[in-house]
Amino acid sequence: MLNKPTSYRIKLSSKGQMVLPAQLRHDLGLKSGDELQLTVAADGSMTLEAKPLDWNDLIKGLPTENVDIDENGNFDKSQSPEFYKWMKGDDPD
Repeated sequence: MLNKPTSYRIKLSSKGQMVLPAQLRHDLGLKSGDELQLTVAADGSMTLEAKPLDWNDLIKGLPTENVDIDENGNFDKSQSPEFYKWMKGDDPD
């Protein structure tokens, strides 16, 4: 993570694409496919920010059935099959 303000010089490709330096991507935890938000002020200055998390995307696919979990963390998978699939990581969503 960055511990002080830092400035980078970035070139535009002939296709209008910007490449963020590898060290900056690493420091910010950015990976391929991450979405960023570019804001342009009236004076032409720009701010590039990581896109805020979309809670709807985060909770999509979470099971919504009732799950009774006992004091040992066990549940009846026949009573909560969607939760069981989600816990195993088999849910394609």
